Amino acid sequence: SSPHRLRPICSHERRTARSTSNLMGATIWRSILLRKQKRPQRQKRRNCRRNASSGHGIKAMDEPARCSWPTASATYLEYHDHEWGRPTTGEHRLFEKICLEGFQSGLSWLTILLKRPRFREVFTDFDYRAVAEFGSDDVERLLLDAGIVRHRGKIEATINNAQRAIELVETEGSLVDWVWEWAVAEPERTNEGGVPTQTVRSAALAKELKRRGWKFFGPTTAYAFMQSEALTNDHDATCFVHQACQDERQAFLAGRTLRP
Repeated sequence: SSPHRLRPICSHERRTARSTSNLMGATIWRSILLRKQKRPQRQKRRNCRRNASSGHGIKAMDEPARCSWPTASATYLEYHDHEWGRPTTGEHRLFEKICLEGFQSGLSWLTILLKRPRFREVFTDFDYRAVAEFGSDDVERLLLDAGIVRHRGKIEATINNAQRAIELVETEGSLVDWVWEWAVAEPERTNEGGVPTQTVRSAALAKELKRRGWKFFGPTTAYAFMQSEALTNDHDATCFVHQACQDERQAFLAGRTLRP
């Protein structure tokens, strides 16, 4: 039977109809009540469609299983699905990751992602050799740019770190290869089995970069960078990209010697 067919008129409705000397009136009244009951459901469906088209709100039923941290923002989901936990082969993109992790300190990562296009514009696509030439005028210019995070210490640290990156490449040969010496064979976990915010490895990486003169790159920032760069695989075991990221990571690790 049709789900929209009216049920038989009850005795209360019949009495209401008799009181108005119009049996058809009860049928009309019941139809109006039914439409009122359906109105919130129709509004809910419209809201769901609106949220889905804007990339916010309730996830569709066919959405794949993901890690728990990304929100329903389309930008965040795109980053989780295609970038986070995957190796970076280009030194400029790797330098970008280091810098943006520093800029993220105290802010949400989504804020950084939304500002990333402008960051790339004003920092010459994170070509560290170009950024190393920035001077005090560039710092003042960047402090006036609302499209980025206007924090003097972080801006100056980015310029400083670009200069230190040049020194590291001169002594070590490759920024990418040097960074990947800090990868771990297996992800570290807390005593409770959770994902840590920093580890002995990330503390050692931060300490070594500090010794080399890098700034705004402490143990917590270092671990966030390690997660992003796939130096560890912290995607949930149930996440639909976990195995793909693990495969990419293992392929990138092949033939490399890790630090003890």
